[in-house]
Amino acid sequence: MKLKFTKMHGAGNDFIVIDSTKETFSMTPEQLRFIADRHFGIGADQILIVEAPRSPENDFRYRIFNQDGGEVEMCGNGARCFARFVHDLGLTAKKRIRVETMKGVIQPELQDDGRVKVDMGAPRFRPEEIPLATEGLSHLSRGVDTLWEVKAAGYNNWVSVVSMGNPHAVMVVGDVDTAPVGTVGPAIEHSPAFPERVNVGFLQPVSRTEGRLRVWERGAGETLACGTGACAAAVAGMRRGLFDPAVELSMHGGRLRIEWDGTETGSVFLIGPAATVFTGEIEVPEI
Repeated sequence: MKLKFTKMHGAGNDFIVIDSTKETFSMTPEQLRFIADRHFGIGADQILIVEAPRSPENDFRYRIFNQDGGEVEMCGNGARCFARFVHDLGLTAKKRIRVETMKGVIQPELQDDGRVKVDMGAPRFRPEEIPLATEGLSHLSRGVDTLWEVKAAGYNNWVSVVSMGNPHAVMVVGDVDTAPVGTVGPAIEHSPAFPERVNVGFLQPVSRTEGRLRVWERGAGETLACGTGACAAAVAGMRRGLFDPAVELSMHGGRLRIEWDGTETGSVFLIGPAATVFTGEIEVPEI
């Protein structure tokens, strides 16, 4: 079958975006893996599907598939690209839209400076909301945060756990450049402590308002940027007393701004770029 697509990126986190507002999306995991492949397909960290909403109160439905073909709950950089895509394609004239996801409604908004601001909803910290299997795990307090000891890849890793609609484990490191992202990341992702696997963030605080971050993404490996990972890392840093309520995190693909008032019900706001790279059409085999 022939598939029309748009290639986009948000701070280097790259996506294939597909408009399925007028027809049912019906690709197999094998086909998704094919188009995400950087050698034989288009290449992307995730595939974003734009669908009609299920509720008339909302504007669109947003679905996300990783490189491995598995569907996941949320992608913050993707949400910004989603908003840019539907506006640029003329699917809506609104600058602020309501978008259904697997974990609730998000509200991306186009800013006058070209960036996109996304209300990512309130973070969650209870182990059952991640989910985190706590039996046998040691824990300690830092600020108002709880750190859990997850043994993986020969290290005793002390992590904060945060759900931003998808699961995150965040550890503070002295230097992200030398952090063992490629070994500890996949080991924690597949740790029995995280029955649904987990995204793993390596956070280096620089000042009260700045930090550096690398993220090993569940089902995708290390990416140039991760929006929900940036939100989770910023929130964890704020709860540990390391950051002010607004912080800029530098990742290999660019900078993202995160704002949170620190309250249990307060939304996390993610602000950053979203850009179209190219559009095209690809022949997708029947696999």
